[in-house]
Amino acid sequence: MQCDVCQQETATVFLTQIVGGKMQKVNLCESCSKEKGINDPTGFALADLLPGMGESEEYERTETVLKCSVCGFTQGEFKKAGRLGCSACYDVFTEGLEPLLKNVHKGSEHIGKAPESFRETRVQTERLKTLQTGLDRAVKAEEFEKAANLRDQIRQIETGSQV
Repeated sequence: MQCDVCQQETATVFLTQIVGGKMQKVNLCESCSKEKGINDPTGFALADLLPGMGESEEYERTETVLKCSVCGFTQGEFKKAGRLGCSACYDVFTEGLEPLLKNVHKGSEHIGKAPESFRETRVQTERLKTLQTGLDRAVKAEEFEKAANLRDQIRQIETGSQV
C-alpha cells in the first residue's frame, strides 16, 4: 500500500480517525509521518484511557497501591507499559480493567468473530432444530398436515433449496 501523501513510498503508518461519525483512514510512509509530527503512533498507554489506573503522585503516597504478588507489577508500570505483567495481574487489577475493557471493546466478554459461511451454517442448523421440534410435536398431536408441511421445509433446507 502506498503512502497517501507522497504516493511513492510504501505506507508503514496507518491511522484511523472518526470525525463526525465518519471513519477516515490515512496511510503514511515513515518520512511523511515524521513530517506530519507523528513520531510514535503507539505512543499512548492503554491505561491512559481509564482514569485512576495509573499511579499519580497522590496515589503513590497512599498505601493502597495495587501490586501483583506473582510478578510485582504495579498500576504505574501498567500505565507506562500499556500491558500487564502476567496472568495473575488480571485478577489483581480486575476492578480497574473491567471498565477499561468495556470502554475499549464495547463489552467485557469475548464473543469473537465467525466467518460468514459458519454463521450461515449455524443459522441453518438452528432453523432445522426448530423445524424438527415442531415436526415432532405435530406428529405427537396427530396434526399430519402441519407435520407434512414441516417435513417439506426440512427437506428443502437439507437439499439446499430455498424455503
